[in-house]
Amino acid sequence: MKTADVFAVLIAFSLPWSTSLVGILAVVWLATLAPTLDFRVFLQSLKRPISALPIALFALALAGTLWSEASWGARSYALNPAIKLLALPFLFYHFERSARGMWVFTAFLVSCVLLMLMSWVVLMYPGLTLKDADAERGIFVKNYIDQSQEFALCAVVLAYPVIRLLRDRRVWQAVLLVAIASSLVANMVFVIVSRTALVTMPIMLAVFALMHLTWRTNLMLLVAAIVLGALAWMASPQLQATTEKFTQEYRSYKQTNRATSIGLRLEFWEKSLRFFAEAPIMGHGTGSTRGLFEAAATGPAVLAQGQVIGNPHNQTLNVAVQWGSIGVVILYAMWLAHLLLFRGEGLVAWIGLMVVLQNFFSSLFNSHLFDFHEGWMYVLGVGVAGGMILRARDKRAGEDGSANPAPTG
Repeated sequence: MKTADVFAVLIAFSLPWSTSLVGILAVVWLATLAPTLDFRVFLQSLKRPISALPIALFALALAGTLWSEASWGARSYALNPAIKLLALPFLFYHFERSARGMWVFTAFLVSCVLLMLMSWVVLMYPGLTLKDADAERGIFVKNYIDQSQEFALCAVVLAYPVIRLLRDRRVWQAVLLVAIASSLVANMVFVIVSRTALVTMPIMLAVFALMHLTWRTNLMLLVAAIVLGALAWMASPQLQATTEKFTQEYRSYKQTNRATSIGLRLEFWEKSLRFFAEAPIMGHGTGSTRGLFEAAATGPAVLAQGQVIGNPHNQTLNVAVQWGSIGVVILYAMWLAHLLLFRGEGLVAWIGLMVVLQNFFSSLFNSHLFDFHEGWMYVLGVGVAGGMILRARDKRAGEDGSANPAPTG
């Protein structure tokens, strides 16, 4: 059990830095977990919707290879992103029994703080980056979208313990967490941030304010956020450039049909809706997306209509094109089941809730459940937090049972 916990911690710590290491450690974690499984109990746990729905989505992706017209190589490649969902039932099962789930979240936070510090170093000394020469500024490994997702999640999650610590008059601990969260936000403001994070982070903070603060406090924070946001925008040329790209890219796409980031998304979404309408029930099959875009491409690749892609940059459309309405229903049922799992109070429930909300809203602009990095953030966050929630429920049920024993004859 402890060895499995250690490898789960290592997965969380390595996630901001490496993809291959996460895959290797995940396999090792499953190998160390296998001897501890009580197969009767584990199989029983698979009946819960939180476990059954991820399995159902993978099973649908597997079955979708049978009616797809793509090559078998394309079908296999498109199936791979869904495999990580199979780790969720194992994480629920393990951390329902383990008391070390918070180790995993602490490791992820520490790793993100170290990456944030390295981002500042790379900003000052660009030659230290492990990326190519044309890498984004302040990026040591991976990319600015992954980095922004990590920093935004950690910064928002820390808001809950800060409020709890202040209410308990533990000021210094609260100040430390505020300093960490502020450092992560400062990196996004002054170094680099993704536009997805700019959209999703305010939504996550709004959920926090509605759930945990009074209306007067919310009003004060809203005014403060507007003022601070305006000051940050004026003080950060990088933030100005990021926000101004929204209108610039949209205008360029509409006027010249250039393949800008926003223009491509609009083009991908429009075509994906057409593909979905052609096969609304079961979709076109696993791995069919790229072939559909190839057939629909018109004009040179420098124009938006000529672009070919295997990912429509929207999780719902990604599922709908391949597996139709059946896949969309399973996807949203899974998100809903995981969201309801974290509807209680406490830090663990807050972490799980934010992981689900971030993945849902960011998946409006990307296929983040199937992307490696964001997908593993979801699987690890929901799996560990969900197991901890189940453990707490089991403990309360056990205490209630011992406090109120059944009457004997």
